[in-house]
Amino acid sequence: MTSHVRALAGAIELKDAEGDAAGIVNAALAELRSTIDDRLKAVETKSDATALIGRLDKLEAKLNRPAIVTGRDELSAERKAFTGYARHGDQRPDLVEVKTLTVSADANGGYLAPDEFANEILKLTTEFSPIRAYANVTTVGADKILFPRRTGSVAASWVAEIDPRTASQPSFEQVAIENFELATYTDASVKLLEDNAYNLEGFLSAEFGERFGMAEGLAFVKGTGAGQPKGLLTAAGIAEIKTGVAADFPATNPADVLVKMFHALPTVHSARGCWIMNRKTLGLVRLWKDAQGRYLVNDPKDGGFSTLFGRPVIEATDMPDVAAGAFPIMFGDLSGYRIVDRVGLSFLRDPYSLAGVGQVRFHARKRTGADVTHPDRFVKLKVAA
Repeated sequence: MTSHVRALAGAIELKDAEGDAAGIVNAALAELRSTIDDRLKAVETKSDATALIGRLDKLEAKLNRPAIVTGRDELSAERKAFTGYARHGDQRPDLVEVKTLTVSADANGGYLAPDEFANEILKLTTEFSPIRAYANVTTVGADKILFPRRTGSVAASWVAEIDPRTASQPSFEQVAIENFELATYTDASVKLLEDNAYNLEGFLSAEFGERFGMAEGLAFVKGTGAGQPKGLLTAAGIAEIKTGVAADFPATNPADVLVKMFHALPTVHSARGCWIMNRKTLGLVRLWKDAQGRYLVNDPKDGGFSTLFGRPVIEATDMPDVAAGAFPIMFGDLSGYRIVDRVGLSFLRDPYSLAGVGQVRFHARKRTGADVTHPDRFVKLKVAA
């Protein structure tokens, strides 16, 4: 018995001097746990990076696809609905897309073109006549609109302390601007409309932009007011300055008549005024120089306008050339010319009229009117003695 106790005591005394068995096991487990955590983090990091790279590759591949594949996915809801209506009509429209179409106020069964499409057409119209871009444009809700215009003002007079005062009253008149209808149509084959790769929006915007632009531009410059807007050159009450020569500018100091035009308007209007002429007339005026040999017309800078006497020159295709009795140049503040829009661009798809020849007809229309509301802000040049 004694020997066994001594052996046990010896065994206890021979254990590891650095710690007990539990400590050794715990240390080993801690080391193993740390190793496993490090390896798991490395795997997770590699997995996240791989997933991120994969997503970036997919995005890059999508962006590199041709526009005909991805373009329709990027369209706004309004434009997507409009394109769907143009291609397929409204027989079975998607309910979500129907909500994005606005029925025209004139109840003709068509739809108003979305803002994106209408804005593209407006950009094209300015290539033919920039009058709309600078005039006072208003949207109205009636067939005709009346604008008050002051014709007389109050008169103040000096009086002594107890002298009787003199009454005075301002006077007004009304300028009525009526809306007129501008319309056109164009045809496209059913085959082209069924081809999703075909740029329908570009085709329609180019067609309608050109036709509406030419018609509006001509009316805003030369419109008679009968069945069409009243143009700048035909409006009543605008002052005239003559060239002094029957069919041309004076051979000596031709720019003098332009100086007279510039100073014919009050400072408040001339400071906001612009010169309006066609490109051929501008080419003639660009040849004129001052006494020091400097050209009167300054070249445009940074994509801006040419300037004459410090005011911009706007090229309007529909302004007449220099000829006897013509009005080739106008100067004034275009805020005095008001354009009123009643119905924006309305679009109607007609699949029946030309069905026998495999075509679809697209009708476009709008209602607008215009007139000079402040003739005192303009002056025009007449080629006459």
